[in-house]
Amino acid sequence: MAVAIVVGAARGIGAAVAVRLAEQGWDLALGDVCEDDAELAYPLGSSTELEGVAVKCRNSGITVGVAKCDVRVLSEMEALTAQARTLGEVHAVVYVAGVLGGSGLAWEVDDATFERDLDVNFRGLVNAARATVPTLLSNAPNSRFVAVLSASSHSGLPLLSSYAASKHAAAGYLHSLAIDLAAHGVTVNGVSPGSTDTRLLQATAAVYDLKNVSEFAEQQRIGRLLDPAEIASAVSWLVSPEASGVTGSVVRVDGIFTG
Repeated sequence: MAVAIVVGAARGIGAAVAVRLAEQGWDLALGDVCEDDAELAYPLGSSTELEGVAVKCRNSGITVGVAKCDVRVLSEMEALTAQARTLGEVHAVVYVAGVLGGSGLAWEVDDATFERDLDVNFRGLVNAARATVPTLLSNAPNSRFVAVLSASSHSGLPLLSSYAASKHAAAGYLHSLAIDLAAHGVTVNGVSPGSTDTRLLQATAAVYDLKNVSEFAEQQRIGRLLDPAEIASAVSWLVSPEASGVTGSVVRVDGIFTG
């Protein structure tokens, strides 16, 4: 079976993507930062969580490699890609890594907050493309690059201007990447989730002084939070042969997000 790289796989949407692809028979190379960032107000994915996801995936009878991967460091992204190549032909890359770097009124957000958001949500995505696209090209056609973005890729969010800006930048980069790869058998797409029941949403709730993440359900016409598995379903379709004609798109899985 072909190999997929999933970056940001320790929990939440990334973990759900890994499990879904394993169920479909993909061999996997899973990466996550596996250490906290003192500048962030919440814990990041751990090595224990990442290995737990790997165990679940192996229960599907597939081969799984795991690696610590800080997407801000190109050499670590390259090392994850090299590990993936030892498992077989790499035909899919799914970038799920993301952070909420801080909050504040748009005109008061400091440079450090912008850098935290841009470093992972945008520059990390660029590093992922730099590290993996040559491999995807070598195994084309039928290669896929998918990034999980955010509903804020399409609109602004109160008190989260740096996060929204980083997601807009990521969406623009993805579209340009899709254009550059269109004639080479590699499709490039994004998935923009609405409010999804993850650790990141808990951090967002703290920004707005919400007592429970369930209050975010009011932002979506379906009247509930999304489950990470619902996002994973969209990703799994985009990396499948059935999505061969889809590139340069961002699929909204947001329950009609109203913000």
